[in-house]
Amino acid sequence: MRVLVTGGAGYIGSHIVLELMELGHEIIIVDDMEKGNEANLFPENEFIKGEIQDPEILKKAFAKKVDAVFHFAAWKAAGESMTDPLKYTMNNLNGTFTLLNAMIQYGCQYIVFSSSAAVYGAPKYLPIDENHPLQPENYYGYTKLCIEENLEWFDKLKGLKSARLRYFNAAGYDPKGRIKGIEKTPANLLPIIMEAAAGIRKGFEIFGNDYETEDGTCVRDYIHVSDLAKAHVLALDYIMAKKESLTVNLGSESGYSVKEMADLSEKVVGKQIPHKTGPRRLGDPAKLLASSKKARQVLNWTPIYSDAETLLSSMWNLYKNL
Repeated sequence: MRVLVTGGAGYIGSHIVLELMELGHEIIIVDDMEKGNEANLFPENEFIKGEIQDPEILKKAFAKKVDAVFHFAAWKAAGESMTDPLKYTMNNLNGTFTLLNAMIQYGCQYIVFSSSAAVYGAPKYLPIDENHPLQPENYYGYTKLCIEENLEWFDKLKGLKSARLRYFNAAGYDPKGRIKGIEKTPANLLPIIMEAAAGIRKGFEIFGNDYETEDGTCVRDYIHVSDLAKAHVLALDYIMAKKESLTVNLGSESGYSVKEMADLSEKVVGKQIPHKTGPRRLGDPAKLLASSKKARQVLNWTPIYSDAETLLSSMWNLYKNL
């Protein structure tokens, strides 16, 4: 197949590209490279530098028939989305709508969309399944939910089939070491810990140690990016075979606290990593855990790299050489 990957030089997108390459697909990558990393571009793939908001860029991408799209081109910092919503409107919403219109124009009927657990907001119950209320608490989460709702309409009105994959905390790097470029300006815990361990930053901060959890720090569900990549390909296979759209959570179903991850990181890197404990951040729930039962049943998907030690060691194998 000929497959378009938007944001394909970024952290998650580049791992999807690897999975698609292993399966022998022809790949076109569109990335404006603001978050993408040149080290994650593979010469055998076609690369178009530009924004998906630009119809001329998409015209180049769809110059030859594209069978399916994997869509990762989005801003994702929840805090920033609350202070600069227009930026998220233009990139996440306007960019996606421009992409969808191009898909219809050029006859591409399948899209796998990188959504987020942020569509759920604060958990009403745990683990969170796909039937959980959708009440995003930040504008980033709203943009993901808005796109999901539009994908439902495009299915009804234009027959465009989509897989909406809601994932929790993506982490880790390709276990075979083929991805060489680290994530730019990360906002998530584990890459920040790794940057501190590698000396890229002076340390990291634990936000709050008085939550109603075993050690007082927040508990999160981490999923290895290579497990995510496998799920994306399985999701495309599903919507193409069944000719129906799909919404599923992707998580490991096992939670690790911030303190646990900090302690395990020191064990993996073999040294102490400077950090401090500060006050809670606004809007951080004590626990977030996924139910991935639907993905396991419908896609026959099982995460194999998402234990904490594999997550952290696959990251350190990259960061230690920086």
